[in-house]
Amino acid sequence: MSELVRLERQDGVAWITIDRAAVRNALSYDTLGELGAHVATLAADPETRVVCVTAEGDKAFCAGADLKERKTFTEEQTRAFVTRIGDTFTALAALPQPTVAVLNGVAFGGGLELALACDLRVAAEGISVGLTETALAIIPGAGGTQRLPAVVGMARAKELILAARRVPADEALAMGLLNRVVPASELRSVAQELAAAIAANGPLAVRAAKAAIDLTQSGDSLDDRLLAERALYLERVLPSADRLEALAAFQEKRPPRFRGV
Repeated sequence: MSELVRLERQDGVAWITIDRAAVRNALSYDTLGELGAHVATLAADPETRVVCVTAEGDKAFCAGADLKERKTFTEEQTRAFVTRIGDTFTALAALPQPTVAVLNGVAFGGGLELALACDLRVAAEGISVGLTETALAIIPGAGGTQRLPAVVGMARAKELILAARRVPADEALAMGLLNRVVPASELRSVAQELAAAIAANGPLAVRAAKAAIDLTQSGDSLDDRLLAERALYLERVLPSADRLEALAAFQEKRPPRFRGV
C-alpha cells in the first residue's frame, strides 16, 4: 500500500489515520480501498478492543470525496465510487469493536458520513461539520441520510441535510452529533483516554453491548430486540471466563485481568 491510510495498534487500541492533509484528507477511490482493507483486518483481530479514526493535519478531518478526482470520472466510475464509499462505511459501522471518530478539523459531506459510521465522535474546538451534498446538487450517499437522523432526530437531520448547513462544534455537541469537544491540543489524549477506558472493560461484554445497542436500528419489534439482547447475555457473555474473572477480582479486591475469552 502507498500509505494513504495508516494503521497503528498498541495496547488494544487501533488508530486508523487518513494521511492526505495536502488535499484536506479527501477520499479518493484508492484511499477508500486502503481504508476498507484496514477495516477488514481489524474486523478479524480479537486483540483490538477499540478503533479510533482520525486524519493528519489540523485543518480537516475529511472534506469528503476528492472532487478533483470525481471531475474526471465517467458516470460509470462515479457509480463505482458511490458503491465503494457506501460499502466501506457500512463495514466500518459493522466492526465488532467500538469505534471513535477523532475530528481534528472540519468534516463535510463524506467526511461527516465517515464520522457518523463510528460509534462516538470527539472533536477539536472551533471545527465545523455538515452534510453539505445538496449544495453540490447531490445527496449524502454513504449512509448520512440514515445515520444522522438516528443521532440527532428526524426533523433536525432534514434541516441540516436539506439546507446543507455547516454546524459549529459547540452546536453539534449540544444536538448530540458530537460526544465531546475539547481544545485541539488535548484532542489526541482525550480520545486515547476514552479508548483506554473502553478497552479496560471485558472485551466480549463490550462487543456484545455494542451489538445489543445497535439492535435499536434493526427495525425489529421491541420484543424481538429484547430477546436478542437476552441471547447476547446468556450465550455470549454468561459462559465467558472473563465474567468469572470479574467476580474473582471483585472478591479479591484487585483489578480484573480480562483476556477476551
